[in-house]
Amino acid sequence: MIECCLSGVCRPTNNMRRIIRLTKLIYQSARDCKLKSLKHKGLNVGKNFSMQKHVHIDPCAYLITIGDDVTLAPGVSILAHDASTKMHINITKLGKVTIGNKVFVGANSVILPGVTIGNNVIIGAGSIVTHDIPDGFVVAGNPAEKICSVDEFLANRQKEIKIFPNFDESYRSSQISESKKQEMIASMKDGIGYII
Repeated sequence: MIECCLSGVCRPTNNMRRIIRLTKLIYQSARDCKLKSLKHKGLNVGKNFSMQKHVHIDPCAYLITIGDDVTLAPGVSILAHDASTKMHINITKLGKVTIGNKVFVGANSVILPGVTIGNNVIIGAGSIVTHDIPDGFVVAGNPAEKICSVDEFLANRQKEIKIFPNFDESYRSSQISESKKQEMIASMKDGIGYII
């Protein structure tokens, strides 16, 4: 499946590339199916919604509304119920979850029941969102707290883009060449770079 040439660099064969493409199609099909099922259960989702791998959306999907231009990174969980008291006092807490427009939720973050997230929000990876987030903020942590405004965050990124190495779209591809990988690693002396 993998060919190795004399230089020791291993390259996937055509069969391996076909398997990779097929695997991606299967994952995409499964996500599409999952989203369709959640919508059937009442999930309200806007335009340009991106749900990455291993996202968990509560079975009480009818309590969840997600706006336009929202990305849920891998491993995100959105909960609309809390059954922690079920075995003790036989009650389950329910809470509507509303996510506004133009929101990015970082990998492995958890959004708890009863939370409203405003528009133009960035939630850092691994955050636990326990309370409402107003429009225009970057939040992170456990519990998630305001870090700065989205405008401040983006201004800082614009400054960094001028300092750290930049790479074009060809570096994003899953088919990135070994020489480009090595070039990227060597260029990122400070450990940071940007694909622009």
